[in-house]
Amino acid sequence: MSTILQNHYVLAVHDLDRSAAFFKDLGFEVHMKPPGWIFVKKENCMIMLGDCVDSIPATKLGDHSYFGYLRVDDVDSYHKELVARGVKIGHPLATKPWGMREFGVTSPEGHRLMIGQSVSEMQ
Repeated sequence: MSTILQNHYVLAVHDLDRSAAFFKDLGFEVHMKPPGWIFVKKENCMIMLGDCVDSIPATKLGDHSYFGYLRVDDVDSYHKELVARGVKIGHPLATKPWGMREFGVTSPEGHRLMIGQSVSEMQ
């Protein structure tokens, strides 16, 4: 059976540069800039930002604006780093009943992303 080596997210955005700047604040780096796209990458996660000026804005999608969940090895440290960089935290850092310690961020266009660590990995 095949092994998944990496995940990629594809997001329709209206402002490529503004969206790329947000992900750079999360520690991502610009990986590629093919025409109409900016690909940002951090470790094993790639986010492909596509210039889609006619798409429905994520802010209009409500609950469907969630696009991913990043599992990290030190959620408290990452949270502290993002707060120091001025990233707006949409969901406060908290330990949840489903065994994850997590927080959420929202892109300038309204795409929401949760970031967490398994509580069992913290002990």
